[in-house]
Amino acid sequence: MDDRDSPAVRRRDLLNLSAAALAGAVTVAAPAAAAPKTPEEEAEVTPPEDLMREHGVLKRLLLVYREGIRRIEGGERAPAQPLNAAARIIRGFIEDYHEHLEERYVFPRLREAGRLTGTVSVLSLQHRRGRELTGRILTATERSRGARAAHPLVADMAAFVRMYEPHEAREDTVVFPAFREVVPAKEFLRLAEVFEDEEHRRFGPRGFEGVVDQVADIEKALGIYDLSRFTPGE
Repeated sequence: MDDRDSPAVRRRDLLNLSAAALAGAVTVAAPAAAAPKTPEEEAEVTPPEDLMREHGVLKRLLLVYREGIRRIEGGERAPAQPLNAAARIIRGFIEDYHEHLEERYVFPRLREAGRLTGTVSVLSLQHRRGRELTGRILTATERSRGARAAHPLVADMAAFVRMYEPHEAREDTVVFPAFREVVPAKEFLRLAEVFEDEEHRRFGPRGFEGVVDQVADIEKALGIYDLSRFTPGE
């Protein structure tokens, strides 16, 4: 089945009805009891939501790379320290953690179900290529280097951005909805707990929030934290 065969997840709207107090001998039927919550509704953060918000971290780090590219191409010295910090978060949080979850829990279930197998193969290859690029970016930003070394760094960051923008977009819009369709409700709840436990085991009590704070610090160091600066003028 190709990407087009994954329908959107449907949600049931709940309508709360109240009966007005009526005079006389008018019988008013009691409102139906609300349906019990499904396991995925009881989970604080569902697995696809967890993975998608982690993609939000990656999007912000891609903006850091874009800023590094802009400065180098504008003749400025490479901001080695912020770029290295961004690459370390990509290595530790995105590649070693987020992609590990996808490769262990998401991709195998889709393959078993015969869903999006070609897409999954491409995504897995891109994970491997991304790790190669991150390794080179980490090495190139260990310390400030001359202009000659900056050109390969720009090429690697640009390649990473170009690959991961469509990569994460395809996962958010196609892969994760399909994953939701092939996983039974009880297992969905179990995976939510597995993801949360792994997050806090690796990144401490604050988990995701702590990583977001680290990204914000990098943005502030580069002067790109203020959201309003991305608003076009009239």
